[in-house]
Amino acid sequence: MTLRLAVVQFAPAHGNVDHSVQRMAEAIASTQADIMVFPELATSGYFFVEPAALRPHAMPLSHKRMDALRAASDATGRTVVVGFAELDGDVMYNSAAILLPGSNPVVYRKTHLFYKERLVFAPGNSGFVVVDVPGHDCKLGVMICYDWRFPESARCLALQGADVIACPSNLVTHIWRKVMPARAVENKVFLAVANRTGAETVGGETVAFNGDSVLYAPNGDVLASADATADSVLVSEIEPAATRDKTFNAFNDIFADRRPEMYSLDAPR
Repeated sequence: MTLRLAVVQFAPAHGNVDHSVQRMAEAIASTQADIMVFPELATSGYFFVEPAALRPHAMPLSHKRMDALRAASDATGRTVVVGFAELDGDVMYNSAAILLPGSNPVVYRKTHLFYKERLVFAPGNSGFVVVDVPGHDCKLGVMICYDWRFPESARCLALQGADVIACPSNLVTHIWRKVMPARAVENKVFLAVANRTGAETVGGETVAFNGDSVLYAPNGDVLASADATADSVLVSEIEPAATRDKTFNAFNDIFADRRPEMYSLDAPR
């Protein structure tokens, strides 16, 4: 069985949550896809260095603004992954909401914080999350941006059975283009990287984002890609079940061949 996987590339309005939510709700309504992935912190914008500046734009998963996206997901039957600044009591997390039509949403909190994110966010405590996609034979896992630097992130998701890994991102380096395909290959999964465009300036410092959102096949091939600056919606038809045979010849299986007992620093030398 196939499904349509999409990533949406755009520049969220810094500090204007209502505007960004409206844009995303319109994209959900108009894009013919079964799974849609939006960038990291797509509701609030990215660059905040003071908790007090971010707090008005953060929200719990149950907030009315998130409800608008949930309504769009429910109305269209699309599973949606959207990055947002999550407020949980007095603590803020760099999170991704996984909106499941007809079901309760699930949240993933970014495990590895990048640069000045640690000034406003707490390290994620959700663990790596994999969900069943309603109406489809597909398991979806989520990591966020800088998580890609750690092979354990994608591997944890793949070992839980993820067929597709969504990676909402605000990427500012260029080396990710060399490494991200390896995350697809080493786990034999589809990988959806939703990056943003534009730049944000706070306190005289500018952070520029480099676009180039991409959908990767399990062999690392590019299924669809955007350019560095334009708003884009990428859609590709995929077959999730194609990820589940981890063999590549008559003798080798990339998961069955793993030897976790040898990966510990306490393993025999």
